[in-house]
Amino acid sequence: MAADARSSGVRAGGGRGAAGSRTTSWALWPPLPPLSFLFLLLLATPSAWAAGYQTCPKVEPDMLNVHLVAHTHDDVGWLKTVDQYFYGIKNDVQHAGVQYILDSVISSLLAEPTRRFIYVEIAFFSRWWRQQTNATQEIVRDLVRQGRLEFANGGWVMNDEAATHYGAIIDQMTLGLRFLEDTFGSDGRPRVAWHIDPFGHSREQASLFAQMGFDGFFFGRLDYQDRSARKEKMEMEQVWRASASLKPPAADLFTSVLPNIYNPPDGLCWDTLCADRPFVEDPLSPEYNAKDLVHYFLQLATAQGQHYRTNHTVMTMGSDFQYENANMWFKNLDKLIQLVNAQQQANGSRVNVLYSTPACYLWQLNKANLTWSLKEDDFFPYADGPHMFWTGYFSSRPALKRYERLSYNFLQVCNQLEALAGPAANVGPYGSGDSAPLNEAMAVLQHHDAVSGTSRQHVANDYARQLAEGWGPCEVLLSNALARLSGSKEDFMFCRKLNISVCPLTQTSESFQVTIYNPLGRKVDWMVRLPVSKHVFLVRDPSGTVVPSDVVMIPSSDSQELLFSASVPALGFSIYSVTQVPGQSPQAHIHHPRSQKPWSRVLVIQNEYIRARFDPDSGLLMELENLDQNLRLPVRQAFYWYNASTGNSLSSQVSGAYIFRPNRQQPLLVSHWAQTHLVKTALVQEVHQNFSAWCSQVVRLYPGQRHLELEWTVGPIPVGDGWGKEVISRFDTVLETDGLFYTDSNGREILERRRDYRLTWKLNQTEPVAGNYYPVNSRIYITDGNMQLTVLTDRSQGGSSLSDGSLELMVHRRLLRDDARGVGEPLLEEGSGLWVRGRHLVLLDKARTAAAGHRLQAEKEVLAPQVVLARGGGAPYRLEVAPRTQFSGLRRELPPSVHLLTLARWGAETLLLRLEHQFAVGEDSGRNLSSPVTLDLTAPHPILLLPGCSPPPSRYSPWKSVPSWPQSNGKRTARPGGGKIPPEPEPGPPGAGQTLPLLLLLLPPRKAIKMPLPRKDSGQGVTERGFFFFF
Repeated sequence: MAADARSSGVRAGGGRGAAGSRTTSWALWPPLPPLSFLFLLLLATPSAWAAGYQTCPKVEPDMLNVHLVAHTHDDVGWLKTVDQYFYGIKNDVQHAGVQYILDSVISSLLAEPTRRFIYVEIAFFSRWWRQQTNATQEIVRDLVRQGRLEFANGGWVMNDEAATHYGAIIDQMTLGLRFLEDTFGSDGRPRVAWHIDPFGHSREQASLFAQMGFDGFFFGRLDYQDRSARKEKMEMEQVWRASASLKPPAADLFTSVLPNIYNPPDGLCWDTLCADRPFVEDPLSPEYNAKDLVHYFLQLATAQGQHYRTNHTVMTMGSDFQYENANMWFKNLDKLIQLVNAQQQANGSRVNVLYSTPACYLWQLNKANLTWSLKEDDFFPYADGPHMFWTGYFSSRPALKRYERLSYNFLQVCNQLEALAGPAANVGPYGSGDSAPLNEAMAVLQHHDAVSGTSRQHVANDYARQLAEGWGPCEVLLSNALARLSGSKEDFMFCRKLNISVCPLTQTSESFQVTIYNPLGRKVDWMVRLPVSKHVFLVRDPSGTVVPSDVVMIPSSDSQELLFSASVPALGFSIYSVTQVPGQSPQAHIHHPRSQKPWSRVLVIQNEYIRARFDPDSGLLMELENLDQNLRLPVRQAFYWYNASTGNSLSSQVSGAYIFRPNRQQPLLVSHWAQTHLVKTALVQEVHQNFSAWCSQVVRLYPGQRHLELEWTVGPIPVGDGWGKEVISRFDTVLETDGLFYTDSNGREILERRRDYRLTWKLNQTEPVAGNYYPVNSRIYITDGNMQLTVLTDRSQGGSSLSDGSLELMVHRRLLRDDARGVGEPLLEEGSGLWVRGRHLVLLDKARTAAAGHRLQAEKEVLAPQVVLARGGGAPYRLEVAPRTQFSGLRRELPPSVHLLTLARWGAETLLLRLEHQFAVGEDSGRNLSSPVTLDLTAPHPILLLPGCSPPPSRYSPWKSVPSWPQSNGKRTARPGGGKIPPEPEPGPPGAGQTLPLLLLLLPPRKAIKMPLPRKDSGQGVTERGFFFFF
């Protein structure tokens, strides 16, 4: 995505800044020494290797030092596909060829030893690297070793921060950082996070960066009002305290706002894509401009330095896909440095210019020994001007957003089975299986123009293609693994269209078997729904016992679905067999309520926990009851649409892929009433609501379910009337919420939101609707302190509470105008993107215990069971081993507060295991689920069961207790002791001064390890939640 609109016509948009509140200090810490143990337990501290800063250039302590950062911003897809960008194809769309950029940069770095350059997108760099000769690779390694080529961020992509789930962020960062570790060792490890283009910044993202060990965070886009306030207060840099649960400084991260988003200053862009004049030093030339350019630069540097607190300031010298002719840039930068620094002797100038990097700039700030302001919220929503809120992309391309979330689910299943089955998963009777293609495709999808929905249509199609091609090798891997673990070689099939009730195998076969794999660390009961023919079926569980089942007719079509509840063990599978009963047809279960008594005409569905009532006249949901907790809440749910603005007298801004701007504050009802059909069986109760030809919904309850499921279908949104439409599902209640509502941050911690308010500056609200929208990755809720209404989503969406007691989520949008942020086409999806089906899960709970419901249910939604089908009757995998119909990779279930985030193969001899405590501090006081938990994976009862498990001796690797930053009494301020690197702390045993809420463990296959998780911090009683990584 481009940063701003310039004469070249290839960039669009803009950004501003942010302010802070309280104060703290920060410091850079020394490296952890390498560990030689087989069983590695690595704690990533908010630090980086100090040795890496030793290559930084010399500065002038009594001058204003201007750090020139030469860089290119290479979108991993936007106006062109990933391959088109890399190879330089379709330059008529956008002139960009990443392979030529890297070729040119390396050559220019070799030409002059003072030059430096940073690179970010490892998806591109790794591809370029594989095409180089051994000689070129050694040259590049040497440049990295000297600090002249430096990697910033280090992820596969520069991920979006609004529409991404934290698990997917971790995966894509791991992929990129692992490449750098394997290729360059510690020399290649990035020291700073570099998110210069994402359209707003989440607190969880900063928390992850801090826990990954980054020393600082640089970004460019910030709300225009926030930037103005920050400049005035000289708070362009501060410490971001990015977690309410982690004990400081575990999630504290020094954060710097770049002065010009990520572009060079006006008039100083020396790229083939720019039109600025180069340096002309010859005074006899009629084009001579060197004196004027030096004078202009000195004025610019002085003015910029006034908004920063040290005698150091940074200038980004590069932009989108620049440096294809790196010599143009570097030749002019060489002249700039030479001529400006010459003024120090000639005219007594106090400005010193140097080639630098973000890490070297950060190093100088660290040595300044200052106290910095503290920020504790996030940077959403982002606006680059009045009436210009970038809140539309929270919901853009909802079909792609759902595909990405499904693919994350499938990738975790693929990774787990690859770990559980061992090498047999990769090479087996079904061919070569591989998790890498889907892993890379998922990493690409985290790019800030991918899952965000802000690319051009053909690029969005290419993102979907990459996911689809990644699923194939994973399906082979699953088949090999399931055959190995079950002992039976079946003809496995994967039905990818179950969401629209299409599966040829189940619809045509008289008998088949259903394998359900559960990726969670706890047993789940899952309602299986499969499209079938018009017959009665008999379903047997893994022990051969007949289980209740039913065939339900779908009112809106001529199809039917088989339902049965499956019980699946933790980290394992259950195999159910389905057989058609000859000569019988299913009974119809559709009921049309008819009554002359109004009170008896009320539609009601209920189970043992939930009761939902529907208005007899409108057919809309009107009341929800939690029978278990004796809670009753009037709730009206309906679909509305905002008429997309095409500009008005206040602003020409229109709604588009990025921008949400309705032309009026009040949305229009899709319909005042819904045609309803009631379906009731022993296994499901449903109210089918039809609002219009393009909007319908099924409200559903299963036995034992503690939430109400709303499965909505929207599309194609009609735009023949010339009006772009942005469709929402809105819940209106009587709760007194005092302008407050709550949203998740990347699916993890929860943030409080207040209508028409920003914590760190006085907001001038220009868009009462769009300016109150926030990203909802997995949940949004409102509460009056007693009752809490929570809505879980199945993908990232935009949401808000625009009036007390109300809650809304945007489910689909189709627009007719481009919003002038660079895409150059309207968000007018065609093909499969026209129709969108999704689910909202509604929970009504007491506020003090609500977290148990929404956290555990959200975990089940993100990592749902995977259904694999087969005809049955397969051959034995090994003749000497009897087939089994049930399997679990755990001897004991994990406690409910512990989430199995990752189980994956990490090379031929190692597995990667990540666990986390998934409850925040103070959540769910009723069941005490926020309390610390300890897991012991040692013999004689290891919790992790792998084939041939042989427990090792009880050993752990030493790890460091991170010294806390000192704090002054009452003011929460601190000074880093002169900015010097503190001495390396002595190693301590697990639990010595640190809480371990989430662990990363690298273990040899078929081995067990010991793992404390987490411990109570002495005297505090707090549960911290964090991540620990190996790079």
